[in-house]
Amino acid sequence: MANCTHDCSTCSSACASRESAPESLIENPGKGSVIKKVIAVVSGKGGVGKSLVTSLLAVNAQRGGDKTAILDADITGPSIPRVFGLKGGVTGDGTLMTPAESRTGIKIMSLNLLLEHETDPVAWRGPIIAGAVKQFWTDVNWGETDVMFIDMPPGTGDVPLTVFQSIPINGMIIVTSPQDLVSMIVEKAVKLAEMVNIPVIGIVENYSYFHCPDCGKDHYVYGESKVEKLAEKYGIPKVAKIPVDPKLAAACDRGAIELFEGNWLDNM
Repeated sequence: MANCTHDCSTCSSACASRESAPESLIENPGKGSVIKKVIAVVSGKGGVGKSLVTSLLAVNAQRGGDKTAILDADITGPSIPRVFGLKGGVTGDGTLMTPAESRTGIKIMSLNLLLEHETDPVAWRGPIIAGAVKQFWTDVNWGETDVMFIDMPPGTGDVPLTVFQSIPINGMIIVTSPQDLVSMIVEKAVKLAEMVNIPVIGIVENYSYFHCPDCGKDHYVYGESKVEKLAEKYGIPKVAKIPVDPKLAAACDRGAIELFEGNWLDNM
């Protein structure tokens, strides 16, 4: 129409634009859930410490007074329960599941909390995995939650697309490492964010440096940090660096990540 404003919410005409407009696939969370903000933690490749960053962000938010939750969308490699020292704890009433809670009250939903043995493999095809992740959103009573972090699987396949299309994501944090190929991986994640219209609010460089307790200097054992240049290139507003720290690895192995000490992610 000649006077079309392209805002279908203010118009009742059955024009071609309205009929061809894609229907939203966003799902409502489980009944009883009020989730104010959802942040996806992503990476273009595996092994960069995405689950660690997700856990640290959640612990920081909980310490700051937010009611916090983690949805573990990495179905075939779920490590969040181990990091928090959880086994089981998910309950249900036949309609909705109630997530497990960490020692400090962080709500956590992960497939490993539903398996008889945490080492049992999940040999599922993509559509089934994507469906399970969607159920963690629609079939779980998350209660009142100020911020939910979603630990995403690496890459840009079925599960990430299902999450971005089904769950109202408010922002994305990209996790990377100092190697040279990282710029390509970050660019893939940035382009994915643009495709699904989700803002990238921060980038975290894991394994960024080693702080020597003897000389007091920071040593860039994997090469000089590139994270500031990447953030500037792609217009990412927030930057953080996490060092190689044996204490972090030990805390994860003991399921005691909630005891970590460090201010690396305080600006995220």
